[in-house]
Amino acid sequence: MTDEETNDGTTADAVEPEAGTIAEEPVAAEEPAAVEEPAAVEEPVAAEQPAAAAEPEPEPTRKKRKRLPRAQRHKHTKPVRTAAKERRPIVRTPKEPTTPGRRQERRGVVISDKGDKSIVVEVETIRIHAKYKKVVRRSNKLHAHDEQNSAGIGDVVRIIETRPLSKTKRWRLAEIVEKAR
Repeated sequence: MTDEETNDGTTADAVEPEAGTIAEEPVAAEEPAAVEEPAAVEEPVAAEQPAAAAEPEPEPTRKKRKRLPRAQRHKHTKPVRTAAKERRPIVRTPKEPTTPGRRQERRGVVISDKGDKSIVVEVETIRIHAKYKKVVRRSNKLHAHDEQNSAGIGDVVRIIETRPLSKTKRWRLAEIVEKAR
């Protein structure tokens, strides 16, 4: 048996050294650690870069000037207005006399005379369609004022545009063109 061999035939390297003795294992342990050191060095560098990008350096802290005493607040300056030496009189230009425009007239058939001093007139407009050149008939109902309640259902009447007389009445009866039979 040699000094390096033990009783069971193994070498001293394979046997664990006692706590008090130092064997060649620390040298072997240093080599893998030496291999891991470059990786360990790269990881912290890689870890530091995202941390630096995620958290910017704190700027020097300033005092927030939220509530300052009134004496220290910003003062708004108003432009100084110079007083007029003499007052000028207010001059209004005279209005031109207005001429009333021609009021619109419509001709239609009375479809309701139930309201007091009111009639509903259906006015039909006939136009030619711009694109298809077909005759298009459209009708709308207009509420008109009938002072004497003279118009009846089916009468052909002429109505004239007038000032608003109620929520819906903007027309008044001009004349009864044809009485219903």
